[in-house]
Amino acid sequence: MGNLRTGLLAFHSVKSVGGRFLVRFEDLDRVTSSRERARQQLEDLAAIGVESDEEPVFQSDRFDLYQDAISDLERRGLTYECYCSRKEIREAAAAPHGEVTVYPGSCRDLSETERARRGEERPAALRLRADLVSHQFIDGFVGAYGGAVDDVVLRRNDGVPSYNVAVVVDDALQGVTEVVRGDDLLSITPSHMELQRLLGLSTVTYRHVPLVVGTDGERLAKRHGAVTLRDLIGSGIEAVSVAAMLNEHCGVRDGDFSWSRVSHRRLVWDGDNFVRSDER
Repeated sequence: MGNLRTGLLAFHSVKSVGGRFLVRFEDLDRVTSSRERARQQLEDLAAIGVESDEEPVFQSDRFDLYQDAISDLERRGLTYECYCSRKEIREAAAAPHGEVTVYPGSCRDLSETERARRGEERPAALRLRADLVSHQFIDGFVGAYGGAVDDVVLRRNDGVPSYNVAVVVDDALQGVTEVVRGDDLLSITPSHMELQRLLGLSTVTYRHVPLVVGTDGERLAKRHGAVTLRDLIGSGIEAVSVAAMLNEHCGVRDGDFSWSRVSHRRLVWDGDNFVRSDER
């Protein structure tokens, strides 16, 4: 329900100004993604009145494009290899290092000897050398926001390009001018803007909207019961009723959409309905 609501908001936002709505499958992780799931997602969107104006792009088909961008940054000395595990990052970030970025910089200045030693233990990911740059911008929904650019991962240690690179490359190549996405991605946006700057790509307008959560305050998941359109249809609720429910919470009145009617509070889903909204 949360993904459907965000997609519906993006659809109404662009259509209200005569734009084109694009669906993109960010299926970089081939373990959790499949073309069958993608087909089902398109069907779910269509069932609530949302269809892409162009053939959807699959990021799993575009690795060469992302690698070209990564290679450009590598040639310019803007990257470094990182051998940290997630556990090591969490532990280091909890220490009082005084870093302002999410990643504590553990591998930023390793000696060649240390890199060789660490490389024998595990393959390296590749990170952006951000050097404590920051970006301020006006989010189209949240308002003024600023934050430090993180040393984000550009390529995972299995060789797969990261989401951070893929989205900025695709936004530029697809001519995207507005991105509507969950506010869990707000803090990473300065890093995406820095990648846009470094790669000579235009910056888009962002609108970060509150997530839909379960009654426990956590992001919706299977443990919360009926959380997908198919779940609801299976319980006897028609797709048109779900669409009406979602539109009501997307600021749509009598077919007219306005961002001014979209709540800045999180929506809470109890398995049958949106029961209340909490502070962000």
